[in-house]
Amino acid sequence: MKRRSFIKTSGAVAASSVFPSFAIGKPGQSANSKLNVALIGSGGWIAQQPMKQGVGEENVVAFCDVDRELCAENMKAWQTTQPFYEDFRVMLDKMHKDIDAVVISTPDHTHFAATMAAMERGIHVYVQKPLTHNIWQARTLLKAKHKYKVVTQMGNQGHAGSGIRASVEAYRAGLIGDVSQVFALNSGPDMRNESMHFDNPATMPPPTSPIPKGLNWDLWQGPTTPRPFYDGYIRKKWRSFFDYGLGMLGDFGCHTFDTPVWALDLDPPTVVECISREKSLKGVIPKGSQIDFHFPAKGDRGPVKLTWFDGPQDWEKVGRIDQFGLKAANSLGRSCWMVGTKGAIGCGTHAGHPAIAPGELRKSYNENKPAETIARVQGGPFREWLRAIKGEGPEPGSNFTYSAKLTEIILLGVLAQRFNTRIEWDAKNGRITNRPELNAYVNEPVREGWAYGKNL
Repeated sequence: MKRRSFIKTSGAVAASSVFPSFAIGKPGQSANSKLNVALIGSGGWIAQQPMKQGVGEENVVAFCDVDRELCAENMKAWQTTQPFYEDFRVMLDKMHKDIDAVVISTPDHTHFAATMAAMERGIHVYVQKPLTHNIWQARTLLKAKHKYKVVTQMGNQGHAGSGIRASVEAYRAGLIGDVSQVFALNSGPDMRNESMHFDNPATMPPPTSPIPKGLNWDLWQGPTTPRPFYDGYIRKKWRSFFDYGLGMLGDFGCHTFDTPVWALDLDPPTVVECISREKSLKGVIPKGSQIDFHFPAKGDRGPVKLTWFDGPQDWEKVGRIDQFGLKAANSLGRSCWMVGTKGAIGCGTHAGHPAIAPGELRKSYNENKPAETIARVQGGPFREWLRAIKGEGPEPGSNFTYSAKLTEIILLGVLAQRFNTRIEWDAKNGRITNRPELNAYVNEPVREGWAYGKNL
């Protein structure tokens, strides 16, 4: 019996009152319990995470990357001779019956196509953050989750940590009172020429470069309009270009916004406004910006304003962030603060353990911490996802129901930053009402051969 047939057959046994309806693997399987996992975007350092965090304990059956040379190094690290593919579409066409799950670690602009191609075949998916490159894609993946009944997870790994749970518990216990203001801060992007993660071209379009050996440049571009090769587009630096990445907000927003979105139960904002931004070439992210997100009241919670800062900032001008002594240098590099009527809860870049201010409130918290009301995750986000597939644990916390909403919030901020504008968002209809011409970026066109999800 093929592995996928075995998993599907055993799923009927797992669907009980003990395990959620999405779980398809039989708990407690023995010798044959390993999943067949494929890696899409298996070159580069980020593709090494799965090996170290649980996926290496399963059966890794295929590797896929548009950069053959880069992927070869990782395949050596995995100590495997499993098949290699350049095109995930070819891999899924040939091997989908023998693949249970995929880990997708491609640049942002190809997340959606790879994810949909897998989900349509009933394959479970783990996708690096941000979930998608535009809002329509995020909403479509949420529809696909419900249609195809697969186990999903976005890789904002802090969501699986105990720190974010402690922060949410502290807020729910009333530690800091009513929250109306959130500050999310990031000292990047680093736009120096030697930066590993960002590029700052002198002109747009940038100068052309020779295509590196082993790189399929056409496949790397995926659904976007083809253009000449430039070496600043690849190897992490693609985050600098709005057509491929989403800047520092897209890169770190899924981490830093995670705690307030969960704790305050934030739905997409009604208004997002770029208050200021550094000048940049068309299509290139700015070196710094301030963006305000306005969330309406919900339940017993009043309206919330979330302010995002990236790049070099004059922290003396930030205002209420100093209400509880938060402007200390060690508090502001990369952090997020929920500011309430009694105090503030801060967390690190990846939704880390709570920092409490002012000092007397921190002392009180340390002496009498709220009860743990949210179950802790053992082993991190990959193992959380793998256990859910096997029916051995609950649905992952950053499944697409949650992460699609989080990503939509981030993407609205990216649009406001990109066009240095105010966006009035009709969430019910998925439309920008005050700048209707920007709706072309809510659902971006794709080139032939890359259209997915149109039937949902």
